[in-house]
Amino acid sequence: MKKQFMSKEEYSKILELTPVCCVDLIVKHENKVLLVFRENSPAKNYWFLPGGRIFKNEILTEAVLRKAKEELGIEVKILKQLGAYDAIFKESYFKNINSGTHTIGIVFIVEPAKDFKITLDSTHSKFKWVDKIEDSFHPYVKKVLKDSGVFN
Repeated sequence: MKKQFMSKEEYSKILELTPVCCVDLIVKHENKVLLVFRENSPAKNYWFLPGGRIFKNEILTEAVLRKAKEELGIEVKILKQLGAYDAIFKESYFKNINSGTHTIGIVFIVEPAKDFKITLDSTHSKFKWVDKIEDSFHPYVKKVLKDSGVFN
């Protein structure tokens, strides 16, 4: 079954009324983690984990592989499912939503499956590899990276 995006009107209504289920990726390589700089709300202008919403009838591992390919242009190997995390943002992708955005991110630790070159989609303007948690990171990113133990 082909997965499709819903209309902006449908998605806006869902964001107004309910949490959105997403996958977020901790991409590990050579003792570092990949972060991407978000161009869209929520979390616009923050270094964040790659990831995004899950389509109906898409299993979690399919969503992980799809988001890695869409957002980063790479294939990944899933190492571990870390857990589920709430992210509640005051802002939303849509300007007409006053209640913000609530996502439930199911976090996976992954690594590139082979030689790779990061090619970002339009939702991110740059990327960087980090080897520690920095004070300037979004609280969600700090929490997830701390819980993952990737820098221990």
